[in-house]
Amino acid sequence: MGGGGATEFLIQLFPFIALFAIMYFLVLRPQQRRVKEHREMVANVRRGDVVVTAGGLVGKVTKVDDAEVQVEIADNVRVRVVKGTLAEVRSKSEPVPANSNSPS
Repeated sequence: MGGGGATEFLIQLFPFIALFAIMYFLVLRPQQRRVKEHREMVANVRRGDVVVTAGGLVGKVTKVDDAEVQVEIADNVRVRVVKGTLAEVRSKSEPVPANSNSPS
């Protein structure tokens, strides 16, 4: 009779295991993939890229630091943005030469 109790326990436990497996494949795994893609996107931001911040600002990257980027949102209007708040890189461009902003 002791074996029947273990079988009943496994049968009762099965719906919870199935629910966890469904949640993992439908929610957790895609979320982990999006986080990884976002992390790679932020790590690969470079000068000249057009970016969108989480706040909706669209601008061109003019300077990249370890934790921040400088984004030009209008002529001669630059803001510092934390890299983690970048929502999207709209257009990738060739790297801009470092001396392009200096007066000739």
